[in-house]
Amino acid sequence: MELNFNNSFAKELKDFYEFTRAEKSTSPKMIKFNDSLAKELGPKWEQLTLDNGLLIFSGNEIPKGSQPLSQAYSGHQFGGFSPLLGDGRAILLGEIIDKNNMRRDIQLKGSGRTIFSRGGDGKSSLGPVLREYLISEAMHSLNIPTTRALAAVSSGDDVFREKVLPGGILTRVASSHIRVGTFQYASTTGDLEKIRALSDYSINRHYKSLLQRKDKYLEFFEAVCESQLNLISKWMGIGFIHGVMNTDNMTISGETIDYGPCAFMDRYDPSTFFSSIDTQGRYAYSNQPLILLWNLTRFAETLIPLIDKNEKNAIEILSQKISLIQNKYEKAWLKIMLEKVGIFSIQDGDLNLINDILDIMKNEKADFTLVFRYLADFIIGKENLLIDLFDDTNKINKWIVNWKNRIEKEGKFDKSLCIRMKKINPLYIPRNHLVEHALDEALSRENYKPFHNLLNFVTNPFDEISNSKEYTLPAPVTDTPYKTFCGT
Repeated sequence: MELNFNNSFAKELKDFYEFTRAEKSTSPKMIKFNDSLAKELGPKWEQLTLDNGLLIFSGNEIPKGSQPLSQAYSGHQFGGFSPLLGDGRAILLGEIIDKNNMRRDIQLKGSGRTIFSRGGDGKSSLGPVLREYLISEAMHSLNIPTTRALAAVSSGDDVFREKVLPGGILTRVASSHIRVGTFQYASTTGDLEKIRALSDYSINRHYKSLLQRKDKYLEFFEAVCESQLNLISKWMGIGFIHGVMNTDNMTISGETIDYGPCAFMDRYDPSTFFSSIDTQGRYAYSNQPLILLWNLTRFAETLIPLIDKNEKNAIEILSQKISLIQNKYEKAWLKIMLEKVGIFSIQDGDLNLINDILDIMKNEKADFTLVFRYLADFIIGKENLLIDLFDDTNKINKWIVNWKNRIEKEGKFDKSLCIRMKKINPLYIPRNHLVEHALDEALSRENYKPFHNLLNFVTNPFDEISNSKEYTLPAPVTDTPYKTFCGT
């Protein structure tokens, strides 16, 4: 089948990949095809049938125009540097130009061994495929920049992990898969022209307005910083914990990528982390802004030879830019948090107002999502929804007085504000216990109904749906902390 591939990465960056092919799936089945995303990609994708779509998304057919390849990259993983990582279980089918004239990657994830698999089988079990489909589409619906899920397929093959599991393949769509780790890979070569070629390609693809700028490489660095700090501030605003903020999981485009041991926080605690491999909490919720700065510093190091021929001068210039990142992040984060409580300008004392509610939530172990959602309901007279989230009502009631006074300085405490806040604060997120239930039913019983039901709620996160109470509540408190796993 011919699709509208237009493969610039394969053409322009020959030193950054190896051609490869997906392994064939024995008896694939389509679990979910993203019709709305297919429409964005163009008529040929929209018209894919169950049969010919399944052949492509299972790796059993290479569509005409595709140049399947696996990208090379390096990366700091939990602080330790690996000079060669690459796509160990992912194959880029190619790029297409979508209906909005945007270039997008089409990638198979979990489709078998590549040259970068390092002894692994290159496959994915079905659980991580369904998890990434659920959470990436939820993130998109929450207006968070992210890769998208086009199709989830069961391969019909066994995958051997701690036990035998059913295999699966995810088709992922991204504005690109270029990472900080890609630049680190270029840097390890010591070849200035490779670093320049990657930079020029990335600028042309993601920040085209910078092409003719005198200091385009410095401005490119600043643009990536801006994209990433805005992204992480949005994560923090919805209680999302990525789990593996390695440099190879940080895109130049500013999209969220690689949903491995990720999860959403229920009860607010800034020290929360879920990943089974993050034994020290390096990527805990409260550490994500710090890791952002650390990763961007690693990115800056790769650009030193492009900034100034004098290394000392280049380091000084980049260091000045890095010193501004934290302040910019704090402003972006504060803006998001204020909007969550119905405040749309920044005044003196606003940071204290936000810190106070977060402190109360932490001490009371209140649900992060519901507190902000029920603040909106409080405005229209449904006070108990909010108050019932707290055991110590004195502190929250005192905060409410300050909150109301602050809102009345710039607007009205009325229904219109409630509506505005509900467009910002979701009611439905991929609650961890609901995700696990959906995955367990899919893997153990081939029952995909819980998966489809949950997907319906998390892709409509702001609009209340009748008879949905079970999808709004956190899991009961247990002595066993929730853990997520990488999937490899």
